[in-house]
Amino acid sequence: MTGPSRLAEVVLLQLPVPLWSRSQQLFDELMREFALATSQADDGDDHHVPAKLTRLIDDLQARFGGGSSEQEDQLHGAAAAGQEVIDRLVFTVPVEAGPATVELGDMMDAADQYCREGRHLLTLAAPEEVVAFRHWYLAEFARQIAGRAPVPWPEHDGVWPPVVA
Repeated sequence: MTGPSRLAEVVLLQLPVPLWSRSQQLFDELMREFALATSQADDGDDHHVPAKLTRLIDDLQARFGGGSSEQEDQLHGAAAAGQEVIDRLVFTVPVEAGPATVELGDMMDAADQYCREGRHLLTLAAPEEVVAFRHWYLAEFARQIAGRAPVPWPEHDGVWPPVVA
């Protein structure tokens, strides 16, 4: 029997709401296309990026998804209200989410490569600014869970994968 997970607080500072909204829209489009592609793919093909990514997303949502509904509501509300920036958004997540966010970022980069190739997917690759935002967003989880201080969006260094040691 396993005990409760240790929790970590992750603070996102100066989150750009329109960029988050665009990132979320592109992510949702990609997930819809992957769901279709996965339903038509050979289940034994572990090298099929859409299938691997959708399994990772399902796993992440099953393990870590329940704790962020309040933050998701806040983000959606800010987007609907035309808010430009959320100064401080706090998540409480299991420490196991840190490595998983890096894995998700790597898989999303691989998915963008599929999109750029234009052979397997109809969805367009994420623009550079959305990729930079995604890297910052996910890196903040990995970095802060590893004990590093929050870095506001305007000050991020763009390093991916994040240095957490």
